[in-house]
Amino acid sequence: MIFENNFSLQPYNTFRINALAKQFVAVHSKEELASVLQNHNDIFILGGGSNMLLTQNINKLVVHVALKGIEIVDTNDDFVWVKAQAGENWHEFVLYCIEKNYGGLENLSLIPGNVGTTPIQNIGAYGVEIKDTFFCCEAMEIASQKIVTFDKESCAFGYRESVFKNELTNQYIITSVTFKLTKKNHTLNTSYGAIEEQLAKQNISNPTLKEVSNAVIAIRQSKLPDPKELGNSGSFFKNPIVPKQLYEQVKLKFPNMPHYPVSETEVKVPAGWLIEQAGFKGKRFGDAGIHKNQALVLVNYGTATGAEILAVAQNIQKTILEQFGISIEAEVNII
Repeated sequence: MIFENNFSLQPYNTFRINALAKQFVAVHSKEELASVLQNHNDIFILGGGSNMLLTQNINKLVVHVALKGIEIVDTNDDFVWVKAQAGENWHEFVLYCIEKNYGGLENLSLIPGNVGTTPIQNIGAYGVEIKDTFFCCEAMEIASQKIVTFDKESCAFGYRESVFKNELTNQYIITSVTFKLTKKNHTLNTSYGAIEEQLAKQNISNPTLKEVSNAVIAIRQSKLPDPKELGNSGSFFKNPIVPKQLYEQVKLKFPNMPHYPVSETEVKVPAGWLIEQAGFKGKRFGDAGIHKNQALVLVNYGTATGAEILAVAQNIQKTILEQFGISIEAEVNII
């Protein structure tokens, strides 16, 4: 292991914020991770850097989880259990599964980040969430360095939520995730968003896993900027879930307001629609701004600081609350 001082985290976060780590080390095995935890108390865990906004320098040891490896841990006629180490790139892992004809992750193509952080956020896109294929994950308890296995139930998944974001925050480091995927008779989810429309453009009526994945990739590329070219963290805000009564009140003023039923008493409202209606889509405040094709995405046009991007986010939140009476929360972790 190599420990480096005053280390720039710009290549390690998708917003491309030039924050400094007091000290930095990458760990490539559970043994290295355990050794670091035994010898250092004040640490900051860094995965793919795709779901955070650095608003300040990190005045502690930053531990970059870089464990690699993919293996089949079980299989039968219908299913396969695939275990991926935490440092594997998420999109590359999805493509690996599709190439093997393992179904279930195709709608989650092109989401930035690494495998290890996906359960924390219960990432989701186009009608699919991690919890739909999640089997278990292994995590190292920071205090004891013991490896603990968490099944789906113990992860307490919710909308962009898990036990790791709540009761167990900063107590465990996920080292691997195992998914239960289909080997045949795949259940394709093409009804959400523009997937069917994208497939119809290509005259595809009976799509393969790869064709669904390609459709998702095409949609995401048309709406979302590549973090390698324009700093961003994907969707910055969660879609708010509001009481039906509030939705009905707001709809009187905004009759075209879209919604998705969540329960008998609640509906989900697209945050992107709210932000666009408030006039923020495509706006720029110095080098911080809102993407021209997708109002949910805040971007760094060059040298924006995390504090500047946060100020834009807070301005959006304040305006949405004033105009619609709806609070929107950041999906991205503010550091």
